[in-house]
Amino acid sequence: MDLHSGTPFWPRRDGILATHPPLDRDISCDVAVVGGGITGSLVALELARRGLEVVVVERRDTGGGSTSASTSMLQYEIDELLVDLIDVMGREDAELAYQECGRGIDLVEAATQRVGHNCGFRRSPSVFMAPRPSDVDTLRREFEARQQAGFEVRWHDRDSLAERWGLVGDAAIESAAGASVDPYQLGAFALARVLALGGRVFDRTEVVAYEHRPRRSVLTTNRDATITCKHTVIATGYEVATLLPELPLAIHSSFALVSEPILDLDARYPDGLLFWDHDDPYLYGRTTDDLRLLIGGRDETYRDPKRRERAMPSKTRALARSVPKRFPAIGEIEVAFDWAGTFAETPDGLAYIGGHSQHPRTHFALGFGGNGITYSALAADYISHAVEHGDYPDAARLFALERPVVRPS
Repeated sequence: MDLHSGTPFWPRRDGILATHPPLDRDISCDVAVVGGGITGSLVALELARRGLEVVVVERRDTGGGSTSASTSMLQYEIDELLVDLIDVMGREDAELAYQECGRGIDLVEAATQRVGHNCGFRRSPSVFMAPRPSDVDTLRREFEARQQAGFEVRWHDRDSLAERWGLVGDAAIESAAGASVDPYQLGAFALARVLALGGRVFDRTEVVAYEHRPRRSVLTTNRDATITCKHTVIATGYEVATLLPELPLAIHSSFALVSEPILDLDARYPDGLLFWDHDDPYLYGRTTDDLRLLIGGRDETYRDPKRRERAMPSKTRALARSVPKRFPAIGEIEVAFDWAGTFAETPDGLAYIGGHSQHPRTHFALGFGGNGITYSALAADYISHAVEHGDYPDAARLFALERPVVRPS
């Protein structure tokens, strides 16, 4: 699957941070992690930290898939509103799902500390806007639900939103809990730490067959080398359909751009800013640690690479035009890089993390949705617990692959 088009920002800014050889011989390990993006990297880091012998294989170059195209906004909010999740899951589970995503931000920060590099991690407020007067009542109910769930939130009307953030909207929820990170750096430094802890990482190595034996699994690669392991972690993201074709999932394309540096951006937002609006498809964005504005949205349901590439110029123009409308004080921006990436939605907005009845000794880490990196950190926590102790933490049931499908209205 062609996971992105255009020029994703992170690899262009950071350059090639690491290269790894392909696998050319049969090996064995405790855990084989299939997928070397940010999800597989975080899972491998946590497993190696707990003393397990880990092997990571990536069919491309590590970090070269969806990780490169991520806008890497770290939020406790998921794609479905808390009030809508309460309607279909009940208050206790819906609040727990949001609270776990908030904990995921802490886990990402802990990962940066473990790799010994900040990786652009910065805690920033998050602003969720009502783009139309008709959305204000919905946002007010959401604000009250988040207050009841224990989140630190503040209500803005049109005037206070403009005064506090320079944003145009009819109302907004400001959340204290938010963050951002450079996912390409974090993935690279996480794998470097895995290597330092005795793990092994192989690029340009695709697993083409899985054989589950009574006490071991054998993974065969496209290079005729095998990996014998006690546990397998599948962190292949949107390409998981080959293993789980019936998994409820919708694949889309999202578009993004990053501006040239805006000199007074740090003065306007010294702690940074994350923002998104209650629209469909929604507009979202963040500031970067090098004074740029990153904007995304204009999602489409198609995933054909050629069609996506043809759409990019008009999508980029539309995203750029949205900046002076939302940020009149910033005005027009100069686009430095633009790209499009594949992303997936689940019916309830929650990730798929855990085991599956048809795949013994296999753990899936599929951080689908708008805050995939937060889900990746949770997957690392849940799966390492399951490998070490034989069962998943209670909260992991919310993200189980074979949970009943619920679709908020």
